[in-house]
Amino acid sequence: MNDRRNFIKSTGIVAGGLWLAPSLLQAKQGIAASDRVRVALIGCNNMGFGILRHHLALPVVDCVALCDIDQNVLDRRITEVETATGKKPERYTDFRLLLERSDVDAVIIGTPDHWHCLIAVAACRAGKDVYVEKPMANTIGECELMVNAKNQYNRIMQVGQQQRSGQGFIEARDLVMNGYIGKVRKVNIWSNFNYGLGNLIQPATPLPEGVDYDFWLGPAPSRSFNPNRFHGSWRHFWDYGGGLMSDWGVHLLDMAIWVEENPAVPSKVLTYAANVNKENRDRDTFDTMNVLYPKKDFLINYDMNGGLETGPYGKPYGIGYVGEKGTLVVNRGGYEIYPEWDPEAKAPKIEAKKLEVMTESHNLHVANFVECIKTRNEPICPPEAGRIAALHAHIPNIAARIGAEELIWDETKREFTGNAAANKLIWPNYRAPWILPKITS
Repeated sequence: MNDRRNFIKSTGIVAGGLWLAPSLLQAKQGIAASDRVRVALIGCNNMGFGILRHHLALPVVDCVALCDIDQNVLDRRITEVETATGKKPERYTDFRLLLERSDVDAVIIGTPDHWHCLIAVAACRAGKDVYVEKPMANTIGECELMVNAKNQYNRIMQVGQQQRSGQGFIEARDLVMNGYIGKVRKVNIWSNFNYGLGNLIQPATPLPEGVDYDFWLGPAPSRSFNPNRFHGSWRHFWDYGGGLMSDWGVHLLDMAIWVEENPAVPSKVLTYAANVNKENRDRDTFDTMNVLYPKKDFLINYDMNGGLETGPYGKPYGIGYVGEKGTLVVNRGGYEIYPEWDPEAKAPKIEAKKLEVMTESHNLHVANFVECIKTRNEPICPPEAGRIAALHAHIPNIAARIGAEELIWDETKREFTGNAAANKLIWPNYRAPWILPKITS
């Protein structure tokens, strides 16, 4: 962590919010072309463009190209980048043409989840480093392909689980792993968000002008256009995402996995899932889930409620590390330790601690990626870690989809034990002409 902050300080990477600052533009002009990192963004609408902004807030980074299937989004983002930086990025509607450019060092993948694997593998083959949003892929099998592609082509790949770069989460992890709260017996996780209900049902509408919806669907099944399956709400359908579980679940579960002595995929998963709110909702995914992960070091208990906004400790979401000496509760607002009472000593077993932070961690996560592009060191969230977190979300989603209360995962065989229905969902069925990549480990 100290080395990373020293890099940030020495290179002037402290400008996470200086999107339009003249001082930042001046700093960029002073960097030799040979020292610049040239990035391209694929999927420009929401989170992807936010991640690009954090890249461009680093003096060493230039944006040379943008790619999107929505001409309206593409026009708007090209104008924003040119206004902010004085340089107009080239426009693309087909990522394959963008990847042919020799002047692209790295790509940011901000597309819906069902595109992550195809683009990431193609980028690695083309010699590009990759920053990919979470979850790293939409299926278990695609996660493995991305790990193998990174290794075979010797690329840097950072998964956008940016809490690993956040001050509060890093300090919380250190306290837990250093034994401050004593032996951890369980990790309680909860995520309560209104958007987990999915959108209200609405009729199909004409295809917006400038949108190549067939390309947006890509390897997913062909469908007529409906706004509920497009910008902002696609993740509630299995073809493109995994609902609240794979959106927020990956972030929170990653923080539980991060304190394991040897982080590993779950071998056994117990799942309860339902759609409690059925009124006029358009979705495949579930609004209510409880999942148990019996791990080697402790039990992980995950509680998810779409349509609710209140939760334990007055927080809509969070992680509670339950130790013998106290419980540490953390979310993006900071952490607090609630000590256990020692009846013999008539005193708390440990000192209460509290950290209140509302700092951005995307910028540090991006800075770590850019640093690793230059040093070729492993980033803070490589695809191996992204795969572990993704499987913690995909396995209960698979269990819920097939109505199984328990699934056993065999990591050696890369399959579920004794459950053919679950095994059918390990890999996607790509729609022609798209073909699932083949990568040897």
